[in-house]
Amino acid sequence: MSEDTDGKHGVQSMEVGMSILRAMVDGQRSMMLKDIAAAAGMPASKAHRYLVSLIRAGLVEQDPMSSRYDLGPFALNVGLVALDRLDRVRLGLNAIAELRDEINQTTALAVWGDRGPVVVRWERPRRPITVNVITGTVLELLSSATGRVFAAWMPRKVVAPLLAAEMKAPDVPPELRSKAGVEALLADVRARGFATTDGFHKVPGVTAAAVPVFNFRNEITMALLAVGVQGMLDTRADSLEVSHLRRHAEALSLRLGATGEPKPPH
Repeated sequence: MSEDTDGKHGVQSMEVGMSILRAMVDGQRSMMLKDIAAAAGMPASKAHRYLVSLIRAGLVEQDPMSSRYDLGPFALNVGLVALDRLDRVRLGLNAIAELRDEINQTTALAVWGDRGPVVVRWERPRRPITVNVITGTVLELLSSATGRVFAAWMPRKVVAPLLAAEMKAPDVPPELRSKAGVEALLADVRARGFATTDGFHKVPGVTAAAVPVFNFRNEITMALLAVGVQGMLDTRADSLEVSHLRRHAEALSLRLGATGEPKPPH
């Protein structure tokens, strides 16, 4: 059997490289070649060959002064991305449950899908009259608070085609039928830090507020949403509902590694 490939079980050289990375992770510090080789259970000469390739891939780096090896920038990036994808929804679900208890309104969590923001979960409040949100619903960018939040911070090349299509819809308000009008709306959302809709044309009598959550790259990764009956959900910036929304979104952003100002759309 070749050292490099095994058609039935995968690529053996990849598994060897992963064993070296695993040894370095378990070491929890920068390591000398002989220590890496011993931890990975292989000769130092073999470990060195793999380390050269791992350095080229950015998974490992070597300190030229001490000759010690440590995880490289790409390895760090992979770990952060995995953490973001693994934890963000779980953390978001906890947040909307706590938020529902605090404000007694329908709350929901949305992430970006291939056709726009998608509701992944919602929580029902303890009220005789509530607004339901269907899981899996794809929200429009202009007619929903969540859509406006994503449109305000997502890359322009991603949202531009969707916005262009929505601007042509016959039921869109006149002020949102031009690029200038839409840009003014999104600039206001970024300035305020959240978006609202109040009795909007798509769902009469419904009020909503949405706040962005950012990841370690300071990019929008999901949105927290509160939805209620018009007149029963206060969407003013200093309201209890919006204050709690923003507090949870800020805490989530910190948990996901966000630092500094959100990355502006480009």
